[in-house]
Amino acid sequence: MKLLRVGTAGRERPALLDPDGTLRDLSGLVADIDGTLLAGEDALGRIRRAAAAGDLPALDAAGLRTGPPLARIGKIVCIGLNYHDHARETGAEPPAEPVVFFKAPDTVVGPDDTVLIPRGSVKTDWEVELAVVIGRTARYLESAEEGLAHVAGYAVAHDVSEREFQIERGGTWDKGKNCETFNPLGPWLVTADEVPDPQDLSLRLWVNGELKQDGTTAEQIFPVGEVVRYVSRFMTLYPGDVLNTGTPAGVAMGRPEPKPYLRAGDVVELEVTGLGRQRQVFAQA
Repeated sequence: MKLLRVGTAGRERPALLDPDGTLRDLSGLVADIDGTLLAGEDALGRIRRAAAAGDLPALDAAGLRTGPPLARIGKIVCIGLNYHDHARETGAEPPAEPVVFFKAPDTVVGPDDTVLIPRGSVKTDWEVELAVVIGRTARYLESAEEGLAHVAGYAVAHDVSEREFQIERGGTWDKGKNCETFNPLGPWLVTADEVPDPQDLSLRLWVNGELKQDGTTAEQIFPVGEVVRYVSRFMTLYPGDVLNTGTPAGVAMGRPEPKPYLRAGDVVELEVTGLGRQRQVFAQA
């Protein structure tokens, strides 16, 4: 299933995109798309049965904003330097263990919402990523197979980053990762049954129509199941938590000088196979 949330910011309603591209209203069945829903097989089963029976009313998508596909995110755990090609382009050694950092849930915006370049920023960068949404509580998992079994679904994430704040201003990466609007998510939460192999997905990103990133999750150093297993050894993952699993080569930081960092007015578009497409206009905060 392709689950999403539509409407004005803060007042989104749950919806489903059916196979023929019709938007269907879920608000009569469920309160929202969140961890409680994803952890409840009964609720997901009701949606599947109603969709199969044709009982879900259609929504007019014209002019309707698409919000983030997940409400009340508990935490966003991010994996850095998780693609062989991205490590090569930045001159970094592939990590022996996953590099873990966090983004605050309040960085999340809709897939087509405006993204704000922070005041004083000169190195705002793009990163298309596969987001993993947890559906079952994960703690001390033993195998990558167990990790995959705890995944509810997948989404497109844009891990917008400010490289000066991240690398040159001391401390951890968090200062360059948590500026407002720095995590567009969606358009859909695609349930795991529709993604048979998360290591066989293409990721692409364009800036002002020019292709900048063209990668595949096959290049991940630590595959999805292993990422979930690994993180569960250090913290408990709950339904509705999100893992951003890293970006392939092609970011501005990895390019020759002068590096083409983002400026107000730039348009970024990105997509992951089967998970939909985002488009953001960048503006000055």
